[in-house]
Amino acid sequence: MIKTMPLFFNRAGPSMAGKHYLIDPLRRIDVDYIEELIEEESYFVLHAPRQTGKTSCLLALMHHLNAQGRYQALYVNVEAAQAHREDIPEAMRTICYSIAENAEDYLQDTRLTPSIEPLLQQGTGKALQALLRHWASINEQPVVLFIDEIDALVGDTLISVLRQIRAGYAQRPAGFPVSIVLCGVRDVRDYRMESQHKEVITGGSAFNIKATSLRLGNFSQAEVRELWAQHTAATGQIFAEAIYPELWADTQGQPWLVNALGYQLTRSPEFRALRDRKIEIGLADYQTARELLIQSRATHLDQLSDKLKEPRVHAVISALLSDAQQTTTIPLDHLCYVEDLGLIQRHPVLSIANRIYQEVIPRDLTYTTQYMLPYQQAWYLTPQRRLDIPKLLTAFQHYFQEHAEAWIERFDYKEAGPQLLLQAFLQRIVNGGGRITREYGLGRRRTDLYIEWPVDEQAGYHGVVQRIVLELKIRYQSKAATIAQGLAQTADYADKCAADEAHLLIFDRRPEIAWEEKIWQQDQAYAHRTIGVWGL
Repeated sequence: MIKTMPLFFNRAGPSMAGKHYLIDPLRRIDVDYIEELIEEESYFVLHAPRQTGKTSCLLALMHHLNAQGRYQALYVNVEAAQAHREDIPEAMRTICYSIAENAEDYLQDTRLTPSIEPLLQQGTGKALQALLRHWASINEQPVVLFIDEIDALVGDTLISVLRQIRAGYAQRPAGFPVSIVLCGVRDVRDYRMESQHKEVITGGSAFNIKATSLRLGNFSQAEVRELWAQHTAATGQIFAEAIYPELWADTQGQPWLVNALGYQLTRSPEFRALRDRKIEIGLADYQTARELLIQSRATHLDQLSDKLKEPRVHAVISALLSDAQQTTTIPLDHLCYVEDLGLIQRHPVLSIANRIYQEVIPRDLTYTTQYMLPYQQAWYLTPQRRLDIPKLLTAFQHYFQEHAEAWIERFDYKEAGPQLLLQAFLQRIVNGGGRITREYGLGRRRTDLYIEWPVDEQAGYHGVVQRIVLELKIRYQSKAATIAQGLAQTADYADKCAADEAHLLIFDRRPEIAWEEKIWQQDQAYAHRTIGVWGL
């Protein structure tokens, strides 16, 4: 007898019923509207950030349409052609064979493969168009084609594909697919293609037959809970209620993050004890899983980090990290592009997309810096094993005065250099023993850091936890005004976090001011708190 594999959270590839916990992909898209677009013989775009569930939705939609019998729908992934880059003949050969092979696999249609080589011999520049025309003409039902990973193609190869599709558009439905859906990370409007003649062509001009663009969103809060409840239904294991608000704040429903955290808790070696499904999964377990996921540098998070090098991404993220004043100078197309990548959200306020990305981005930007900084954690601990924050910040003041210019010059994100250097310094001290939570918000004129430090190593977060709030501000106005505003913000954030200790750090970036004036410290009483105020 074949043993049935238990269901699990999916971290890679399309989600499959009977194998993974999943939200029905067809619930995540407006199927009725998509069917209307197909009935109108429209060509359109479906886009979403990586590992959001695009492929799962396209496959489900293909099976849904084919089950109705009105169309012959086919899914194809063209990413393999990326390896050929500007070699159009080889790229077209790869794409054509991918279509033919998928027609055999999904539709049991073997008629396309024999026609490919003769069509290629007639000219690779029209091979895809000719294959699709041939298929539409011999098929009894109108053809619907879903092309996934279209934006993996580059340069002349992508230009050729878009133009061949556009050239066949007028022949639909009898002589070309009735509807073609392009799917990728970005909307076609963001494609910037440079031909071999150095001509820059935009996606909008190469594919001006697009009827509309649809964006696949994240899970809703209810769907996040529903997905995790499937594990409870399947195994009887309960997630503590306190986890769910944290899970939502950390992920904002980003599907890969939601699944990866679920997998971490229920199947990873670090949580082997929780394989006993009678044990409730608690908030402390969840917070440990979150930190392990951030430290894992998983492929999804690495891809996100790689995008930070792009100029358009840099322009937006640097403004968020540094809280630059000239935010209105960020072009709208930059904001749309970075939002399409899933790195930011524009509503209700412009911010990094979720709390995990808020952690990953600064850590990635300072990853090597952390391990080159002096590491003396024991020196900053009191005999009671509490972090001596005044001692630590005094040491950072001295370090910042001596080394800031050299370090900041090394950062790609120089605008946020002081804040990033402090975070690298703190991460180096806290890493492995505690955790730091970061909050950014454009226009809030500050960065919030929240440090949690378990005083008892054995008890960890189940025991006494030292909680410290650090408020980081850049000085844009007078010292008195900056302190006054900062004290109110620091106290408010400390109260929300129930912090034991609160500090306000003010970075003075005016080059004409001597270090002797920039470096200072004072304690200020505000409401029921004494807040340490530090000049840097």
